[in-house]
Amino acid sequence: MGECGAPGDVNSNVLIARSTGDAQLDKAVWQWLSWDKNQKTKEQIESLLQNGKHKELRDRLCCRLTFGTAGLRSAMGAGFCYINDLTVIQSTQGIYKYLERCFSDFKQRGFVVGYDTRDIWHFKLSGRLVLSLNEGQVSHQLAKLTAAVLLAKDVPVYFFSTYVPTPFVPYAVQQLKAVAGVMITASHNRKEDNGYKVYWENGAQITSPHDKEIIKCIEECVEPWNGSWNENLVDTSPLRQDPLKKICDCYMEDLKKICYHRELNMQTNLKFVHTSFHGVGHDYVQLAFKAFGFQPPIPVPEQKDPDPDFSTVKCPNPEEGESVLELSLRLAEKENAKVVVATDPDADRLAVAEQEENGCWKVFTGNELAALFGWWMFSCWKENCSEDSDVKNVYMLATTVSSKILRAIALKEGFHFEETLPGFKWIGSRVKDLVDNGKEVLFAFEESIGFMCGTSVLDKDGVSAAVVIAEMATYLESKNLTLAQKLIEIYEMYGYHISKTSYFLCYDPPTIKRIFEKLRNFDAPQSYPKFCGIYNILHVRDVTTGYDSSQLNKKSVLPVSKSSQMITFTFQNGCVATLRTSGTEPKIKYYAEMCALPEQSDRTELEEELQKLIEALIENFLEPDKNGLIWRSA
Repeated sequence: MGECGAPGDVNSNVLIARSTGDAQLDKAVWQWLSWDKNQKTKEQIESLLQNGKHKELRDRLCCRLTFGTAGLRSAMGAGFCYINDLTVIQSTQGIYKYLERCFSDFKQRGFVVGYDTRDIWHFKLSGRLVLSLNEGQVSHQLAKLTAAVLLAKDVPVYFFSTYVPTPFVPYAVQQLKAVAGVMITASHNRKEDNGYKVYWENGAQITSPHDKEIIKCIEECVEPWNGSWNENLVDTSPLRQDPLKKICDCYMEDLKKICYHRELNMQTNLKFVHTSFHGVGHDYVQLAFKAFGFQPPIPVPEQKDPDPDFSTVKCPNPEEGESVLELSLRLAEKENAKVVVATDPDADRLAVAEQEENGCWKVFTGNELAALFGWWMFSCWKENCSEDSDVKNVYMLATTVSSKILRAIALKEGFHFEETLPGFKWIGSRVKDLVDNGKEVLFAFEESIGFMCGTSVLDKDGVSAAVVIAEMATYLESKNLTLAQKLIEIYEMYGYHISKTSYFLCYDPPTIKRIFEKLRNFDAPQSYPKFCGIYNILHVRDVTTGYDSSQLNKKSVLPVSKSSQMITFTFQNGCVATLRTSGTEPKIKYYAEMCALPEQSDRTELEEELQKLIEALIENFLEPDKNGLIWRSA
């Protein structure tokens, strides 16, 4: 771990004198106790040192957070590998150094800082969970320290005066022409976590090489600078501006660009229920519905206000479906509302449920919602485009582990479809390139209920997606159709796309590596499998190595991503299956989809075929019993 100078004086001299017998650890302890001014995290390290917990100290202090698919994300607590005041200061100092190198006008253009509503530290000491309230909100506190580092260096900071949806930060970066922005959020992660999401000047999450260069800059100078701890600068510095009103007004105005049936929205009797999962979404979804001419959606009273403890749900992730939507579904039944929309705690993802004729609720998967959004955005474009518009100039995008339904629609309708690596950072960057080159991007998505309607925000956005799905449901109701009925029509027109995603847990990295290396050397060295059980494999793409058998030069069009394992198999029967590792958890995930032709209309038969192929994939390629893999718990 690099440093700019020797640590300063430490009051805890007795503790410093207590050597651990490990020079690297002693230095790390010395640094932490020298630099950390948060009494809670400082005391946590002191306690571990006093109690001789050297292994835990080593785990906390001898490694550093790195940028994953969603920026920096970890549990809150003491140590260089956790999210806390000191690591946020260090990360921001590294970002400052890197941006100063990249932008000569950094101090003219400024930086955006936003935050969500997490406000409880969860400290685990000696197997005991201790909850302690910090002064104010923890996300707010981390945001203030982020701003302080920059303000102390005379950088103008656009600091939101209250919590905002994550999409507001990338939107503000573009609107205000800032060089970058940070959102303090852990989205729908567990309550013990927090995160630090970085956006570049293009309004998209940072991609390589920016992430690696920022990490280098962080490590070059980890000691806090003069002024970095001065969070009061947010309240006193003339360089701090509050962009809340301007950004909220502009966002709602831009939203109207993808509103196509305002009069119908104003007249509809259809009711909607919205839950914000104890996060930031309530106020902003209400405003979005107003922008579209709707009556406000009915909020779930127990979940509309911020609650960092997420007290009414087992986990604050609407992707979990009906089990976490219980309160909103019961309220909808009581209010005779047919559609439920749910935004996750930072309002960048959207779940949707619709009541069926038998009274049961259909909770749509991310891939099913993408089919509906794709059909809707293209239909609205076709209906409203000018005479000289060219469909060949139109694009939709999806991550490579998401449904191929947009590809099927694109092939039939004549527009372009592109895939990116998993993670919206890749989508955002690619969309920006396309727009800058005069292309029109209508829609992009990832299967984990992340949707981008239009290009005002180059990231997933649950607020805009919620109001677009409401307008879609309203339009369909005027045609005596439900969302579920329209989904079947889409599949009958473009071909059924039936997908299943799950995972195995594996806590042994060498085992994970061995599984994927075997697939790369299956029957012979540097030879991928040609069959999976009885199923013939047409193509193999391995973005870890850059190989793609479907290309003439055998090279993957997608960027090589050596830091994670990901291999995709395209089968002769129309199925596409991807095996990949998680960037943040000890998981091997599989994504399998049966992509049928329109004439293959027997859904039951297609589902059975997909299930058999998944079983073959698990048995032949993952070999869970042999490799000690643990099937995901229900």
